[in-house]
Amino acid sequence: MSIQPLLAHVQSSSLKSDAPEFQIGDTVDVHVRILEGDKERIQIFTGIVIARRGQGTSENFTVRRIVAGEGVERIFPIHSPKIAKVEIVRRAIVRRAKLYYLRDRIGKQAFRLKERPIEKKKETGRARTRVKARKARQAAAATEEAAAPEKKKRRRKTKKTAGDAES
Repeated sequence: MSIQPLLAHVQSSSLKSDAPEFQIGDTVDVHVRILEGDKERIQIFTGIVIARRGQGTSENFTVRRIVAGEGVERIFPIHSPKIAKVEIVRRAIVRRAKLYYLRDRIGKQAFRLKERPIEKKKETGRARTRVKARKARQAAAATEEAAAPEKKKRRRKTKKTAGDAES
């Protein structure tokens, strides 16, 4: 047995099945597990993804944020058990694979990237037919209302009280 299939088998066992899907320029919340003595807590590191590199178990990404006027970057392995989850806060339109030019920016310019809307997943199968059926019911109800003759609305006469007479 050659070494390549053996390495591929070992690496595939340590890959996360639910690896996060994010891109360069996205603002993310990285939930990191931290052990303090015998207790475990989760710390959130929020920043812009400026780089991704590697593949397989050695794939990692760099997140940059500004803390007290100072730029802080952390490199996280994507398939690490120390990362609880990665949440996408905001997506951005970028034209580069690496955003190292953000290191030279100061203040608001350090995270000024054009926002990209988060795409919603398309309905498939049953969900799509349910949506179509609901729209058909709504259209039928609208046509029924338009076809029905208008009924006169009766106004109730209210008794006038002493306070109404004066005003």
